[in-house]
Amino acid sequence: MTLLESAIILVAGIAAGIINVVAGAGTLITFPVLLALGVPPITANVSNTVGLIPGSVAGAYGYRRELASQWRPVAWMALFSAIGGISGGLLLLVLPGDVFSAVVPFLLLLAAVLSAIQPRVARWVRRKAPAAPAGSVPTETSMPTETSVLTRTDTRPLTLGLVLGVLATGVYGGYFGAAQGVVLLALLGILWSTDMHRANGAKNVLAGVANLVSAIIFITSGTVDWQIAILIGIGAATGGWLGSHIGRRLSAPVLRTILVVVAVVAAVVLLVT
Repeated sequence: MTLLESAIILVAGIAAGIINVVAGAGTLITFPVLLALGVPPITANVSNTVGLIPGSVAGAYGYRRELASQWRPVAWMALFSAIGGISGGLLLLVLPGDVFSAVVPFLLLLAAVLSAIQPRVARWVRRKAPAAPAGSVPTETSMPTETSVLTRTDTRPLTLGLVLGVLATGVYGGYFGAAQGVVLLALLGILWSTDMHRANGAKNVLAGVANLVSAIIFITSGTVDWQIAILIGIGAATGGWLGSHIGRRLSAPVLRTILVVVAVVAAVVLLVT
Protein backbone atom coordinates (compact mmCIF):
# COMPACT_ATOMS: atom_id res chain seq x y z
CA MET A 1 0.00 0.00 0.00
CA THR A 2 1.43 3.37 -1.03
CA LEU A 3 1.56 6.49 1.14
CA LEU A 4 -1.11 8.11 -1.05
CA GLU A 5 -3.44 5.12 -0.68
CA SER A 6 -2.93 5.18 3.10
CA ALA A 7 -3.78 8.87 3.19
CA ILE A 8 -6.92 8.30 1.12
CA ILE A 9 -8.11 5.54 3.47
CA LEU A 10 -7.39 7.70 6.53
CA VAL A 11 -9.38 10.63 5.14
CA ALA A 12 -12.21 8.29 4.16
CA GLY A 13 -12.23 6.99 7.74
CA ILE A 14 -12.55 10.52 9.13
CA ALA A 15 -15.43 11.28 6.76
CA ALA A 16 -17.14 8.00 7.64
CA GLY A 17 -16.78 8.69 11.38
CA ILE A 18 -18.46 12.08 11.02
CA ILE A 19 -21.21 10.80 8.75
CA ASN A 20 -21.96 7.77 10.94
CA VAL A 21 -22.73 10.08 13.86
CA VAL A 22 -24.66 12.64 11.80
CA ALA A 23 -26.50 10.49 9.25
CA GLY A 24 -25.59 6.87 9.96
CA ALA A 25 -24.16 5.67 6.65
CA GLY A 26 -20.40 6.14 6.77
CA THR A 27 -19.72 2.76 5.19
CA LEU A 28 -20.98 4.27 1.93
CA ILE A 29 -17.77 6.30 1.93
CA THR A 30 -15.14 3.82 3.12
CA PHE A 31 -16.37 0.68 1.34
CA PRO A 32 -16.44 2.15 -2.20
CA VAL A 33 -13.05 3.81 -1.56
CA LEU A 34 -11.54 0.43 -0.64
CA LEU A 35 -13.08 -1.19 -3.71
CA ALA A 36 -11.66 1.61 -5.89
CA LEU A 37 -8.22 0.89 -4.45
CA GLY A 38 -8.50 -2.74 -5.56
CA VAL A 39 -9.31 -4.36 -2.20
CA PRO A 40 -11.43 -7.54 -2.60
CA PRO A 41 -15.07 -7.00 -1.49
CA ILE A 42 -15.09 -9.34 1.52
CA THR A 43 -11.70 -8.13 2.76
CA ALA A 44 -12.89 -4.55 2.33
CA ASN A 45 -16.10 -5.26 4.23
CA VAL A 46 -14.57 -7.04 7.23
CA SER A 47 -11.63 -4.62 7.51
CA ASN A 48 -14.00 -1.68 7.28
CA THR A 49 -16.26 -3.14 9.99
CA VAL A 50 -13.33 -3.60 12.37
CA GLY A 51 -11.92 -0.17 11.55
CA LEU A 52 -15.18 1.70 12.23
CA ILE A 53 -15.48 0.39 15.82
CA PRO A 54 -13.53 3.29 17.42
CA GLY A 55 -15.77 5.78 15.63
CA SER A 56 -18.88 4.04 16.96
CA VAL A 57 -17.54 4.22 20.51
CA ALA A 58 -16.66 7.90 20.14
CA GLY A 59 -20.07 8.71 18.68
CA ALA A 60 -21.96 6.84 21.39
CA TYR A 61 -19.93 8.56 24.11
CA GLY A 62 -20.66 11.93 22.56
CA TYR A 63 -24.42 11.33 23.02
CA ARG A 64 -24.19 10.07 26.61
CA ARG A 65 -26.23 13.02 27.98
CA GLU A 66 -29.20 12.25 25.74
CA LEU A 67 -29.19 8.64 26.98
CA ALA A 68 -28.56 9.37 30.66
CA SER A 69 -31.97 8.09 31.82
CA GLN A 70 -32.50 5.49 29.09
CA TRP A 71 -29.66 3.00 29.48
CA ARG A 72 -31.91 0.10 30.54
CA PRO A 73 -34.07 -0.02 27.36
CA VAL A 74 -31.01 0.76 25.25
CA ALA A 75 -29.20 -2.17 26.87
CA TRP A 76 -32.09 -4.52 26.04
CA MET A 77 -32.12 -3.32 22.44
CA ALA A 78 -28.34 -3.67 22.29
CA LEU A 79 -28.67 -7.33 23.26
CA PHE A 80 -30.88 -8.04 20.24
CA SER A 81 -28.63 -5.93 18.02
CA ALA A 82 -25.70 -8.08 19.17
CA ILE A 83 -27.57 -11.30 18.37
CA GLY A 84 -28.33 -9.95 14.92
CA GLY A 85 -24.73 -8.80 14.41
CA ILE A 86 -23.39 -12.25 15.26
CA SER A 87 -25.83 -13.86 12.82
CA GLY A 88 -24.95 -11.44 10.04
CA GLY A 89 -21.21 -11.83 10.57
CA LEU A 90 -21.47 -15.63 10.43
CA LEU A 91 -23.57 -15.41 7.26
CA LEU A 92 -20.89 -13.34 5.59
CA LEU A 93 -18.20 -15.91 6.38
CA VAL A 94 -20.31 -19.02 5.69
CA LEU A 95 -21.92 -17.99 2.39
CA PRO A 96 -19.73 -18.17 -0.74
CA GLY A 97 -17.83 -15.01 -1.61
CA ASP A 98 -19.62 -14.84 -4.96
CA VAL A 99 -22.92 -14.35 -3.11
CA PHE A 100 -21.62 -11.27 -1.33
CA SER A 101 -20.13 -9.83 -4.53
CA ALA A 102 -23.44 -10.35 -6.32
CA VAL A 103 -25.55 -8.85 -3.54
CA VAL A 104 -23.38 -5.82 -2.69
CA PRO A 105 -24.47 -3.59 -5.63
CA PHE A 106 -28.12 -4.01 -4.66
CA LEU A 107 -27.34 -3.43 -0.98
CA LEU A 108 -25.58 -0.22 -1.98
CA LEU A 109 -28.61 0.91 -3.98
CA LEU A 110 -30.88 0.07 -1.06
CA ALA A 111 -28.61 2.03 1.26
CA ALA A 112 -28.71 4.98 -1.13
CA VAL A 113 -32.52 4.96 -1.13
CA LEU A 114 -32.62 4.77 2.67
CA SER A 115 -30.17 7.64 2.96
CA ALA A 116 -32.23 9.74 0.55
CA ILE A 117 -35.56 9.23 2.34
CA GLN A 118 -34.23 9.66 5.87
CA PRO A 119 -35.11 13.40 6.07
CA ARG A 120 -38.76 12.70 5.21
CA VAL A 121 -38.97 10.09 7.95
CA ALA A 122 -37.34 12.46 10.43
CA ARG A 123 -39.76 15.28 9.53
CA TRP A 124 -42.71 12.93 9.90
CA VAL A 125 -41.51 11.91 13.35
CA ARG A 126 -41.04 15.53 14.43
CA ARG A 127 -44.55 16.42 13.24
CA LYS A 128 -45.91 13.63 15.44
CA ALA A 129 -43.87 14.76 18.45
CA PRO A 130 -45.52 16.74 21.30
CA ALA A 131 -45.29 20.51 21.02
CA ALA A 132 -42.18 22.00 22.65
CA PRO A 133 -41.20 25.55 23.58
CA ALA A 134 -40.04 27.75 20.72
CA GLY A 135 -36.49 27.05 19.74
CA SER A 136 -36.29 23.75 21.61
CA VAL A 137 -36.99 21.40 18.70
CA PRO A 138 -33.70 20.35 17.11
CA THR A 139 -33.19 20.66 13.38
CA GLU A 140 -30.90 18.66 11.11
CA THR A 141 -28.15 21.24 11.29
CA SER A 142 -28.47 22.39 14.90
CA MET A 143 -26.56 21.02 17.82
CA PRO A 144 -27.45 21.04 21.53
CA THR A 145 -25.12 22.89 23.86
CA GLU A 146 -22.92 20.99 26.26
CA THR A 147 -25.18 21.98 29.15
CA SER A 148 -28.50 21.09 27.55
CA VAL A 149 -30.47 18.32 29.23
CA LEU A 150 -33.52 16.51 27.88
CA THR A 151 -36.39 17.02 30.26
CA ARG A 152 -39.42 15.79 28.28
CA THR A 153 -40.63 12.22 28.63
CA ASP A 154 -40.63 11.24 24.96
CA THR A 155 -39.85 7.53 24.97
CA ARG A 156 -42.24 4.62 24.57
CA PRO A 157 -42.02 1.09 26.03
CA LEU A 158 -40.22 -1.48 23.93
CA THR A 159 -42.53 -3.37 21.59
CA LEU A 160 -42.19 -6.66 19.75
CA GLY A 161 -42.05 -4.79 16.43
CA LEU A 162 -39.20 -2.60 17.64
CA VAL A 163 -37.24 -5.55 19.04
CA LEU A 164 -37.65 -7.56 15.82
CA GLY A 165 -36.66 -4.50 13.79
CA VAL A 166 -33.50 -4.01 15.85
CA LEU A 167 -32.70 -7.73 15.48
CA ALA A 168 -33.14 -7.64 11.69
CA THR A 169 -31.09 -4.46 11.40
CA GLY A 170 -28.36 -6.12 13.44
CA VAL A 171 -28.25 -9.02 10.95
CA TYR A 172 -27.94 -6.53 8.10
CA GLY A 173 -25.25 -4.63 10.01
CA GLY A 174 -23.21 -7.76 10.65
CA TYR A 175 -23.45 -8.82 7.01
CA PHE A 176 -22.82 -5.49 5.30
CA GLY A 177 -23.86 -2.49 7.40
CA ALA A 178 -24.05 0.41 4.94
CA ALA A 179 -26.92 2.68 6.06
CA GLN A 180 -27.64 0.45 9.05
CA GLY A 181 -27.72 3.64 11.12
CA VAL A 182 -30.24 5.21 8.75
CA VAL A 183 -32.62 2.29 9.25
CA LEU A 184 -32.11 2.32 13.01
CA LEU A 185 -32.71 6.06 13.27
CA ALA A 186 -36.00 5.77 11.40
CA LEU A 187 -37.03 2.71 13.43
CA LEU A 188 -36.17 4.27 16.79
CA GLY A 189 -37.70 7.61 15.87
CA ILE A 190 -41.02 6.03 14.95
CA LEU A 191 -41.33 3.28 17.58
CA TRP A 192 -39.27 4.43 20.56
CA SER A 193 -38.41 8.13 20.96
CA THR A 194 -39.71 11.20 19.17
CA ASP A 195 -36.62 13.17 20.21
CA MET A 196 -34.23 12.77 17.29
CA HIS A 197 -31.15 13.51 19.42
CA ARG A 198 -32.05 10.69 21.82
CA ALA A 199 -32.91 8.34 18.96
CA ASN A 200 -29.60 9.23 17.29
CA GLY A 201 -27.69 8.46 20.48
CA ALA A 202 -29.37 5.06 20.78
CA LYS A 203 -28.72 4.44 17.09
CA ASN A 204 -24.99 4.97 17.63
CA VAL A 205 -24.98 2.46 20.49
CA LEU A 206 -26.97 -0.23 18.68
CA ALA A 207 -25.04 0.05 15.42
CA GLY A 208 -21.77 0.05 17.36
CA VAL A 209 -22.74 -3.14 19.22
CA ALA A 210 -23.68 -4.95 15.99
CA ASN A 211 -20.39 -3.86 14.42
CA LEU A 212 -18.40 -4.89 17.50
CA VAL A 213 -19.69 -8.45 17.74
CA SER A 214 -19.37 -9.04 14.00
CA ALA A 215 -15.86 -7.53 14.12
CA ILE A 216 -14.87 -10.06 16.80
CA ILE A 217 -16.03 -12.85 14.48
CA PHE A 218 -14.07 -11.38 11.58
CA ILE A 219 -10.93 -10.99 13.70
CA THR A 220 -11.02 -14.63 14.81
CA SER A 221 -11.52 -15.72 11.20
CA GLY A 222 -8.25 -14.10 10.13
CA THR A 223 -9.83 -12.23 7.20
CA VAL A 224 -9.01 -8.69 8.40
CA ASP A 225 -6.42 -6.55 6.63
CA TRP A 226 -5.01 -4.85 9.72
CA GLN A 227 -3.27 -2.03 7.86
CA ILE A 228 -6.62 -0.96 6.41
CA ALA A 229 -8.48 -1.51 9.68
CA ILE A 230 -6.01 0.58 11.70
CA LEU A 231 -6.08 3.46 9.22
CA ILE A 232 -9.88 3.49 9.16
CA GLY A 233 -9.95 3.11 12.94
CA ILE A 234 -7.77 6.19 13.51
CA GLY A 235 -9.81 8.19 11.04
CA ALA A 236 -13.18 6.95 12.34
CA ALA A 237 -12.30 7.74 15.97
CA THR A 238 -11.34 11.26 14.95
CA GLY A 239 -14.45 11.62 12.81
CA GLY A 240 -16.70 10.19 15.52
CA TRP A 241 -15.45 12.74 18.02
CA LEU A 242 -15.86 15.58 15.52
CA GLY A 243 -19.29 14.35 14.49
CA SER A 244 -20.64 14.24 18.04
CA HIS A 245 -19.43 17.82 18.69
CA ILE A 246 -19.82 19.72 15.44
CA GLY A 247 -21.53 17.28 13.07
CA ARG A 248 -24.98 18.83 13.45
CA ARG A 249 -23.61 22.20 12.36
CA LEU A 250 -22.62 20.72 9.02
CA SER A 251 -25.06 20.66 6.15
CA ALA A 252 -26.90 17.35 6.51
CA PRO A 253 -28.45 17.59 3.00
CA VAL A 254 -24.98 17.98 1.47
CA LEU A 255 -23.63 15.03 3.44
CA ARG A 256 -26.61 12.92 2.47
CA THR A 257 -26.25 13.87 -1.20
CA ILE A 258 -22.62 12.74 -1.12
CA LEU A 259 -23.67 9.42 0.40
CA VAL A 260 -26.32 8.81 -2.25
CA VAL A 261 -24.02 9.71 -5.14
CA VAL A 262 -21.15 7.57 -3.83
CA ALA A 263 -23.43 4.58 -3.26
CA VAL A 264 -25.07 4.79 -6.70
CA VAL A 265 -21.74 5.21 -8.53
CA ALA A 266 -20.19 2.31 -6.62
CA ALA A 267 -23.21 0.10 -7.34
CA VAL A 268 -23.14 0.92 -11.05
CA VAL A 269 -19.40 0.26 -11.27
CA LEU A 270 -19.81 -3.12 -9.57
CA LEU A 271 -22.73 -4.07 -11.81
CA VAL A 272 -20.89 -3.33 -15.06
CA THR A 273 -17.54 -4.86 -14.09
